[in-house]
Formats: sequence, C-alpha cells, structure tokens
Amino acid sequence: MIIGSELIFVENAASTNTLASELIQGNSPREGTIIHTNYQSHGKGRQGNRWESEDGKNLLFTIILYPEMILPGKQFLISMAISLGICGFLEGEVQNCSIKWPNDIYVDGKKIAGILIENSISGNIIRSSIAGIGLNVNQVSFPAFSPEPVSMSMITGRIYDTASCLSLLAARLDKRYKQLIAGQEYIIRDEYISRLYRYLEWSQFRDHTGVFTGRIFSVTGQGLVRIEKEGDQIQDYGFSEIEYIH
Repeated sequence: MIIGSELIFVENAASTNTLASELIQGNSPREGTIIHTNYQSHGKGRQGNRWESEDGKNLLFTIILYPEMILPGKQFLISMAISLGICGFLEGEVQNCSIKWPNDIYVDGKKIAGILIENSISGNIIRSSIAGIGLNVNQVSFPAFSPEPVSMSMITGRIYDTASCLSLLAARLDKRYKQLIAGQEYIIRDEYISRLYRYLEWSQFRDHTGVFTGRIFSVTGQGLVRIEKEGDQIQDYGFSEIEYIH
C-alpha cells in the first residue's frame, strides 16, 4: 500500500496542505503519507476559497505523493485519479456520484467533496504533489454561502466512523494511484470523462462572451474541458474560464 502507508494526525490545523508542504521541505516523508485533522481554521479551496467544516464531523486530509512518472504536461491525471478514488469509495454508500470538472465531487447535483492539488515542478519532473481532500461525512448543517452541500449522513441517515471511512477511502485512492504508476492513464482518463457531471447533457454555461448552450464531451490531457456548442463549434476552457449555470 502506498497511499495510507503512514498516518499523521493533528487535532487542529490551519491547513493540512500547508502542513504537508512544510513536512516535505523539512525532510522526505514516505510517499503516501496522509496528514489528517478534525478541524482546519484556514482550509484551502480552489482559487483562494475556504473549505468550511465542523470540528470532527468530516474527513479533512492531505496526501503526499512523488509522481515523478507523470510528465508536468499531464499533471491533471493526478486530479483525475484522486477524483475517481473518492467516487469509488462513495459508491459503497451512495448513488449518482459524479465529478464536476475540474475536481469537485457531486451526488445528485450537490457537492459532497472538494480536492485541491498543489504540485512542485522542477524542469520536466513533478517532484512532489500534495493532494488535499475535504469530504462531508457526518455534518448536516452548512453555512448559507456553501454551494449546495450534502454529506454522507444527510443522504443515508447514518452516522459514520470517520477513521474507518479514511481507511477505506485510502484503499480506493491507492488503487487509482497504482494505475497511474502502471502507466494505465487511458483507464483513468476514460473513466474520469464518463463520470463527469452533465457529461453529454446539453446545458447552459457562461464564458467571457455570455451565456451559451453546450455539452461537455471530453477533457484534454492538460485538463481543459472540451465543450461542444450549438452549431457544432468546439471550444476548450481552462479552470477559471467557464461557469456552470444551474
């Protein structure tokens, strides 16, 4: 086992991603080390957003990886693998799990998990990757500004043991990471695309020109989402260049 080979628990942390980065700079922790906590005072989300979570209710952790086998131009494969690992774990408890590009995990159109991956690149090598994950497990009340949140407990009515959930999730993540190591990136990419939220569904989006109708049908090797617009126009978008319209 790589992911979950070592667990480091911190009762409270500003950010497990920050702790992981500091740990890498100080020494060389084992690949697959997981730093987890009950509460983050400054949990990180994409684009500077915060990840809000009640103390002790959810899974908040960061994985340390050294994916030197992945070229920097294909670094989005790491995000794909992590996303699929989370979906694989959730499949045992809930239905209709999907990935909202680039890396939010949704169940029935509501956000249950978020991922923030920070890569350290030197030349043509990814020296290290820290993958932060927040998964809503037992929390049932969320801040009003949260984007349509849901938790495992809200869906099933059960209260979960977070330690057991972390162990099971680590095993699913480990399986996907080993696929990357084995060079099975085509499996990761194909399954990621097939699980995309609104995949092949005609929906409304907004870009710099305004609202338009289109459908997601692929993701490039660099992580750009490929959308077919009405009129057969094809366009690729980066992380901050397009917005879903509900």
